[in-house]
Amino acid sequence: MPRAVDGTKRKDRRKKILDQAKGYFGRRSTNHRIAKDAVHRAGQYAYRGRKERKRDFRKLWIARISAAVQNEGLNYSQFMHGLKMANIDLNRKALSNMAIEDKAAFSSLVETVKKTLA
Repeated sequence: MPRAVDGTKRKDRRKKILDQAKGYFGRRSTNHRIAKDAVHRAGQYAYRGRKERKRDFRKLWIARISAAVQNEGLNYSQFMHGLKMANIDLNRKALSNMAIEDKAAFSSLVETVKKTLA
Protein backbone atom coordinates (compact mmCIF):
# COMPACT_ATOMS: atom_id res chain seq x y z
CA MET A 1 0.00 0.00 0.00
CA PRO A 2 1.47 3.39 -0.97
CA ARG A 3 2.42 5.89 1.70
CA ALA A 4 0.14 8.92 2.02
CA VAL A 5 2.31 12.03 1.90
CA ASP A 6 -0.04 14.89 1.16
CA GLY A 7 -3.40 13.68 2.42
CA THR A 8 -5.90 15.79 4.29
CA LYS A 9 -5.34 14.02 7.61
CA ARG A 10 -1.68 14.99 7.57
CA LYS A 11 -2.48 18.56 6.53
CA ASP A 12 -5.10 18.86 9.24
CA ARG A 13 -2.70 17.58 11.88
CA ARG A 14 0.00 20.02 10.80
CA LYS A 15 -2.41 22.91 10.48
CA LYS A 16 -3.63 22.31 14.02
CA ILE A 17 -0.07 22.61 15.36
CA LEU A 18 0.67 25.72 13.29
CA ASP A 19 -2.59 27.34 14.42
CA GLN A 20 -1.58 26.74 18.02
CA ALA A 21 1.84 28.28 17.29
CA LYS A 22 0.36 31.43 15.78
CA GLY A 23 2.17 34.49 17.13
CA TYR A 24 5.36 32.64 18.04
CA PHE A 25 8.65 34.20 16.94
CA GLY A 26 10.47 33.20 13.75
CA ARG A 27 10.27 29.65 12.44
CA ARG A 28 8.43 28.56 15.56
CA SER A 29 5.26 29.87 13.91
CA THR A 30 5.85 28.63 10.35
CA ASN A 31 7.94 25.45 10.43
CA HIS A 32 5.99 22.38 11.58
CA ARG A 33 8.92 20.52 13.09
CA ILE A 34 10.01 23.47 15.22
CA ALA A 35 6.45 24.61 15.97
CA LYS A 36 5.61 21.14 17.28
CA ASP A 37 8.34 21.38 19.91
CA ALA A 38 7.36 24.95 20.82
CA VAL A 39 3.68 24.05 21.22
CA HIS A 40 4.58 21.01 23.33
CA ARG A 41 6.75 23.14 25.60
CA ALA A 42 4.04 25.81 25.83
CA GLY A 43 1.60 23.14 26.93
CA GLN A 44 3.97 22.05 29.67
CA TYR A 45 4.33 25.63 30.89
CA ALA A 46 0.56 26.11 30.78
CA TYR A 47 -0.06 22.92 32.79
CA ARG A 48 2.50 23.93 35.39
CA GLY A 49 1.17 27.48 35.45
CA ARG A 50 -2.35 26.33 36.29
CA LYS A 51 -0.97 24.66 39.41
CA GLU A 52 1.26 27.63 40.32
CA ARG A 53 -1.61 30.10 39.99
CA LYS A 54 -3.44 28.37 42.84
CA ARG A 55 -0.35 28.61 45.06
CA ASP A 56 0.26 32.24 44.12
CA PHE A 57 -3.27 33.32 44.95
CA ARG A 58 -3.15 31.55 48.32
CA LYS A 59 0.12 33.37 49.12
CA LEU A 60 -1.47 36.67 48.15
CA TRP A 61 -4.52 36.08 50.33
CA ILE A 62 -2.36 35.13 53.30
CA ALA A 63 -0.19 38.25 52.86
CA ARG A 64 -3.29 40.47 52.75
CA ILE A 65 -4.85 38.86 55.81
CA SER A 66 -1.57 39.07 57.69
CA ALA A 67 -1.18 42.78 56.94
CA ALA A 68 -4.76 43.54 57.98
CA VAL A 69 -4.48 41.52 61.20
CA GLN A 70 -1.19 43.11 62.21
CA ASN A 71 -2.92 46.51 62.19
CA GLU A 72 -5.29 45.04 64.79
CA GLY A 73 -2.48 43.77 67.03
CA LEU A 74 -2.42 40.05 66.19
CA ASN A 75 -0.33 37.98 63.86
CA TYR A 76 -1.62 35.69 61.11
CA SER A 77 -1.14 32.39 62.90
CA GLN A 78 -2.84 33.61 66.09
CA PHE A 79 -5.73 34.95 64.02
CA MET A 80 -6.25 31.70 62.11
CA HIS A 81 -6.00 29.68 65.32
CA GLY A 82 -8.56 31.97 66.94
CA LEU A 83 -10.93 31.53 63.99
CA LYS A 84 -10.78 27.77 64.39
CA MET A 85 -11.33 28.05 68.15
CA ALA A 86 -14.36 30.29 67.56
CA ASN A 87 -15.74 27.83 64.97
CA ILE A 88 -15.72 30.53 62.27
CA ASP A 89 -15.31 28.78 58.95
CA LEU A 90 -14.25 31.35 56.33
CA ASN A 91 -11.75 30.62 53.61
CA ARG A 92 -8.72 32.79 53.00
CA LYS A 93 -10.11 34.30 49.82
CA ALA A 94 -13.21 35.55 51.64
CA LEU A 95 -11.14 36.84 54.55
CA SER A 96 -8.83 38.68 52.17
CA ASN A 97 -11.73 40.34 50.37
CA MET A 98 -13.30 41.26 53.69
CA ALA A 99 -10.07 42.85 54.89
CA ILE A 100 -9.94 45.02 51.77
CA GLU A 101 -13.59 45.84 51.09
CA ASP A 102 -15.29 45.75 54.50
CA LYS A 103 -12.84 46.89 57.16
CA ALA A 104 -15.54 47.28 59.83
CA ALA A 105 -16.70 43.68 59.51
CA PHE A 106 -13.11 42.47 59.50
CA SER A 107 -12.36 44.47 62.66
CA SER A 108 -15.37 42.94 64.41
CA LEU A 109 -14.17 39.50 63.34
CA VAL A 110 -10.75 40.24 64.82
CA GLU A 111 -12.38 41.38 68.07
CA THR A 112 -14.33 38.12 68.20
CA VAL A 113 -11.10 36.19 67.74
CA LYS A 114 -9.38 38.21 70.49
CA LYS A 115 -12.19 37.42 72.91
CA THR A 116 -11.93 33.73 72.01
CA LEU A 117 -8.17 33.69 72.58
CA ALA A 118 -8.36 35.59 75.88
